[in-house]
Amino acid sequence: MSSIFDCGDDGQLLAGMRHARQAISRGELIVMPTDTVYGVAADAFSPQAVQRLLDAKGRGRNQPPPVLIGSVETLEALAESVPEPVRRLVDAFWPGGLTIVLPAQPSLAWDLGDTLGTVAVRMPEGRVALELLAETGPLAVSSANLTGLDAATSAEDAEQMLGDSVSVYLADGVSETGIASTIVDATSLVARAPDPRTGTVRVLREGAISRERLEEVLGDLLEPAPAQEDADGDS
Repeated sequence: MSSIFDCGDDGQLLAGMRHARQAISRGELIVMPTDTVYGVAADAFSPQAVQRLLDAKGRGRNQPPPVLIGSVETLEALAESVPEPVRRLVDAFWPGGLTIVLPAQPSLAWDLGDTLGTVAVRMPEGRVALELLAETGPLAVSSANLTGLDAATSAEDAEQMLGDSVSVYLADGVSETGIASTIVDATSLVARAPDPRTGTVRVLREGAISRERLEEVLGDLLEPAPAQEDADGDS
């Protein structure tokens, strides 16, 4: 039986955070508010928990979830390398609605699905999300919805879709924008080629952060807009 906790109430917030931490440690799923949309979360370092997340959404391993982190420093531990242009993006947009794809640290003992050696990382804004991440460490988080349906903008919306597959729902009102994060691929900037400056950053999905804002930070390093692609939402 799932539990819903109102994070606007201090007593329920404390209880909800405790139950959420316990659920994550048991390999169960929780739903949490973020600054974009609500996300369904699992321990990023538990392959069984990540598979449970994919199953709950009706997603295959070919759609691995991004990882939310509670501090910029954690990016250094998860990514093989953090190029200077990525640091500019982090300075400009974290915490916030930008997910960055980089080659993953090869030594990491995790299984997020068919990532092809990459990891998509974001530091969200918001008190509940950041406090939870500070206590749990990195979480695999995808938008709290069944694949093919709109991302949940409230805990109640998420519960209607995900039901008892989720142990704990943390409710914190309606998402302010309901717009999922922008996803960029910065893997070509990592120094695998003789001259890493030849790489560019590609927008995989435009969302909370506009292409124009990205261009202000990256200039010519931002790849020109491709043909429109359809993508399932992530938080």
